[in-house]
Parts: sequence; C-alpha cells; structure tokens
Amino acid sequence: MKQILGYLLGFAIFIAGIPALMWWTAGMPSFSDIPVIRLCIAGVFALAGLALSFWSIVYMKRVGKGNPFDAMGHEVAPRTKHLMTDGPYKLSRNPMLSGTFIYYIGVMIALWKWWPLLIFVIVAALMMLQVRSEEKRLEADFGQEYLDYKKHTGRFL
Repeated sequence: MKQILGYLLGFAIFIAGIPALMWWTAGMPSFSDIPVIRLCIAGVFALAGLALSFWSIVYMKRVGKGNPFDAMGHEVAPRTKHLMTDGPYKLSRNPMLSGTFIYYIGVMIALWKWWPLLIFVIVAALMMLQVRSEEKRLEADFGQEYLDYKKHTGRFL
C-alpha cells in the first residue's frame, strides 16, 4: 500500500500538480493559443523528460527494490535496498529529477510566461534541499560505495 501511495503522490504533485499550477499562473491558455512550433518543441522536451523519469522509476523498482518517494528524510514509501549506478543512474545520480526538470522546461516553453519560470525556480530550490537530504541518507546507507559513485556521476548530468 505504501508503494502505491508513493507513486500516486509523486504523480499528483510532480507530473500533474506543478504543471497545473504553472498553467494556471500563465493565464490558463488553451492549446490553440500556443504556436504550433513552440508546442512541438515543448512536446519533445516534455516527452523526453517523462521518459527519463519513467525509466528511472522502473529501474529503481526493479534494481533498487524501492520507491522514489522520500520526503526530506521521511520514508513515505519503501526506500531502495540497493545502490543503483547503472541504467539511468549511470547518466545522473538523480535521473528521475533531471527528467522532471526537463518535463517542466517543456511546460515552460509551451506557456512562455514569467510566472511558470518563477514556480520552476522555487520547485528547483526546494528539490535541491530534498536532494541534499537524500544524499546524506545515501551516504549513511551505502557508505564508501556511494561516495565513490558521487566522484564519477554528476548530480543531474
């Protein structure tokens, strides 16, 4: 049950909620208000970001044997049991978040307003706090193995 809750909360907040807030602050434009070329470029970013995030979630479940939803050190769903250093985690220590940021860039391109950008900056700042908290937990859980991984893999790229 905790795993399902984690996935539902993650989807509601990060995939639906934050983009909905961006859309609302941009004046709730319809798709027909967005130039086709901008909509196409935004779609490429959004789909690429969602694909990277989805790949990371599936990989985390299969290899890490856990769930991505951990809130500032509070376990919302079962945490990973194995350090993941391959697959999407070879590209980035936080590929799920990198994918989410790419998705938000697509949303911002489509909306092309300042308010969604401000929301992105606030969300990114909050997520940096989460990442730092998670890194401390991973160091405690996986020790030298995680420290070695940090030396060879960037936080986001």
